[in-house]
Amino acid sequence: MTIRDTAEEWEIRATETPFTGKKTSVRTDEVVMPDGSVVRRDYQMHPGSVAVLALDDEDRVTVLRQYRHPVRQRLWEIPAGLLDVPGENPLHAAQRELYEEAHVKAEDWRVLTDVYTTPGGCDEAVRIFLARGLSEAEGDRFTAEDEEADMELRRVPLDDLVRGVLAGELHNNCLVVGVLSLVAARAGDGVDALRPAEAEWPARPFES
Repeated sequence: MTIRDTAEEWEIRATETPFTGKKTSVRTDEVVMPDGSVVRRDYQMHPGSVAVLALDDEDRVTVLRQYRHPVRQRLWEIPAGLLDVPGENPLHAAQRELYEEAHVKAEDWRVLTDVYTTPGGCDEAVRIFLARGLSEAEGDRFTAEDEEADMELRRVPLDDLVRGVLAGELHNNCLVVGVLSLVAARAGDGVDALRPAEAEWPARPFES
């Protein structure tokens, strides 16, 4: 039996947007349940994101440490960023984020996995890429602002990240999903069997 998620949309009787922020907003829908009752569902509207698990020839992953105010923690993460432009090619966005946050470029790109971060309360979709063949990027470094101005950058052995994830010491969802997906890919058909970098993404359709 094939197990896969499927597209479906229940009837919405009414909708409103009680809050609109700089990048995201909050939406309230009145949704018809299977028994005919109508319930209110509040959720965050999000443009979508990309993340990059950048792996070097020594099996080290590029990670950065950044303060995240909602959880009051400084988390180790992989480079990531918003899809700021509707319909933006996620590969181009990922390449930009890797350059801006780590000043690194990569020769080989694959789709590692696609996830919804919090489908019960947010429509954020994230595409996590595997990037290999790393080298120092050319040109000026990106000028960081706000929390990014205080980031710490490292290359950490993949095995150390796996240990940290399973020990409950690393919590960023893109790092956790990316690291464990890479381990699973290696144990299965291998990373060369991963989807190509410009594989379709129904959650956030884009043009090549």
